[in-house]
Amino acid sequence: MDKLIATQREKFSDPLMTAEGKPRAQVAMVGLRTLWFCTGTLCNLSCENCYIESTPTNDRLLYLSLDEVTRYLDEIETLRLPTREIGVTGGEPFMNPQIIEILEAALLRGFDVLVLTNAMRPMMKLQQPLLQLHERFGSRLTVRVSLDHYREEMHERERGPRSWKPTIQGLRWLSHRSFCVHVAGRMRWGESEAAMRRGYAELFASNGIAVDHTDKQALVLFPEMGPGREVPEISTACWDILGLNPADIMCATSRMVVKHRGADEPCVAACTLLPYEPEFNLARTLAESLGPISLNHEHCARFCVLGGGSCS
Repeated sequence: MDKLIATQREKFSDPLMTAEGKPRAQVAMVGLRTLWFCTGTLCNLSCENCYIESTPTNDRLLYLSLDEVTRYLDEIETLRLPTREIGVTGGEPFMNPQIIEILEAALLRGFDVLVLTNAMRPMMKLQQPLLQLHERFGSRLTVRVSLDHYREEMHERERGPRSWKPTIQGLRWLSHRSFCVHVAGRMRWGESEAAMRRGYAELFASNGIAVDHTDKQALVLFPEMGPGREVPEISTACWDILGLNPADIMCATSRMVVKHRGADEPCVAACTLLPYEPEFNLARTLAESLGPISLNHEHCARFCVLGGGSCS
């Protein structure tokens, strides 16, 4: 790995070269397996370190409509892309007034659907239509609940006071009705992964929540992306040094659709982590968005390459 002496300002400034003058790593699209839809940045919470800056007032990314989502589902079919999964994120997706119709549209096309939520009041207001989707489509609909730590005080350090009990109630409601439930935590606490998984196991057992704490897809623990930490740039030499295959990086198999405030139409971003960066907002269509991605951002290095993270 490069031992960088360049300043943070010089780093991540050239899409083709690192600050040390080495060829920057790129990731080629090997096949669009997951298409994400950011249904808007409005959220019922204001978390301490939300990568997409979701709050009850942030509408920098607008609600996607059913018609806008449908156009991209049509394009997948027209292009015969190998897409298997539709991911739905926010903000809080269940605040989007057309969220049930959006989930249904993707499920009717035969996709597996993963929807991310804090499982609080916006989701619980939609219990009946969610149950109907579950009855029709079963485990093809997965609900992933953000639970940042297995202890209340730590979770609320990130999510804010009075956020724990409603999330646990929503998580129990999903599990007790046999939804396919996953949980997402964060590795920001200085604990080992093994300790974190043991803590979640005890929480799940005490609440009758059917999530396998040993399954890294069912309980995903995300690397931290907070600002202010030094991170190296990724050059082409790093693939061999780290023993990594660029085909395993998230942007080799996924893209995300967003709609910026003031825009007439949605656009396709390189990944779920960089919706605001102009360099990573690629095109209006999927067809135009499938080129290689230069890893020219600290999130690329910290979360994806060094952290081994993937939102799918």
